Amino acid sequence: MSQPRSCFCCAPPTGVGTVRVESSKNQLATSPDLSKSGLRLYDFKPRSMLHVKQTRVARPRFPVIDMHTHLTWTSNVRNGVSVGEDITVFALPDELLPVMDRKGIRTLVNLTGGTGKGLEQSIRTFDEAAPGRFLTLTEPSYELFPEANYAQLQGDAIAHAHRIGARGLKLLKSLGLYLREQIDSGPLVAVDDRRFDPMWEACAAYGMPVFLHVSDPEAFFLPTDASNERYEELSRHPDWSFYGPAFPSNAEILAARDRMIARHPNTTFALMHVGNGAENLEAVSACLDRYPNTVVDISARIGELGRQPRTARRFFERYQDRILFGTDAVPSPYGDDVPQQLFGDALYEIYYRFLETDDEYFDYAPAETPPQGRWSIYGLDLPDAILRKVYHDNAARLLRIPYE
Repeated sequence: MSQPRSCFCCAPPTGVGTVRVESSKNQLATSPDLSKSGLRLYDFKPRSMLHVKQTRVARPRFPVIDMHTHLTWTSNVRNGVSVGEDITVFALPDELLPVMDRKGIRTLVNLTGGTGKGLEQSIRTFDEAAPGRFLTLTEPSYELFPEANYAQLQGDAIAHAHRIGARGLKLLKSLGLYLREQIDSGPLVAVDDRRFDPMWEACAAYGMPVFLHVSDPEAFFLPTDASNERYEELSRHPDWSFYGPAFPSNAEILAARDRMIARHPNTTFALMHVGNGAENLEAVSACLDRYPNTVVDISARIGELGRQPRTARRFFERYQDRILFGTDAVPSPYGDDVPQQLFGDALYEIYYRFLETDDEYFDYAPAETPPQGRWSIYGLDLPDAILRKVYHDNAARLLRIPYE
């Protein structure tokens, strides 16, 4: 009688055949390939092996108002603080309109339109050259800050900006992180410094929303070490790190922001980059609940939102009337070093895919290596009612644009 044959498909090798294997060897205890240990993180560019649905969204379901772009920039900067009225124009309407038409973009809002004569130039170059397709915001006149009558001078600048057609006021993170008593020397000026109170109130009087960028991702306030998830980004841009005694903490800056917002309930504050808290939507929700005069945009933060899709979708559902579409787009060549902000077809298609589809595990920026952190994102698959508000209606209401 023959012996039953055994199945060896799931068993470790026993030395049968030409290769002799020691029976005491643990097949899970293998020796590392030391020749592979020298690969630099910079050179590591893995490709996902997932076979999942990939949806190209060439055009959005509804017209888009991109509430956060940078088409001009103040030319002169002193230690992170924009000064003077000269501006640099990043691109002209004829270079931008073809992309806008292909991607269903009704309007681009240029946040950094400058001040004085520079602001006038921005409005001529964009708003007047292509009415309805471009809108421009002004910025604080920080060059005047050391003057004893700064509050009056700044109030006059806001009045001039409103008179020539600026739709709002944009603050970069200069306030709280760069602006000092003598512009680039002396103590830092806090976000809730009362010398700015007349500026906030002037914006309320003229119906000009304030687009506020204070602080940055939490990781920017931590050591740039092996535990920092933004290690590569901060290595490429070390000046983006605010770790150390020279700067207030992230929590201190946001607390100062909240005190300032509370003092000016008649001013509308659009908190850029998901309120600079996309990693902590619970805290952003608390801010929105506490201050009804606030809204947020999603610019340059779909990398954060998209890795928490269920939490993010609940956030969109709850605050669907207070979320603005924005990309933080910067035209080439100025935006080449920040692919998550590089103006073009690829950038908008990623945003549309994130908002409109249920695709899984895709890139949040048109780049070979994820520029903000090594992860991928998931789509929110938002319903049409929310999409229309986020893409268009919320911005149209805020900036008093006729509805399409």
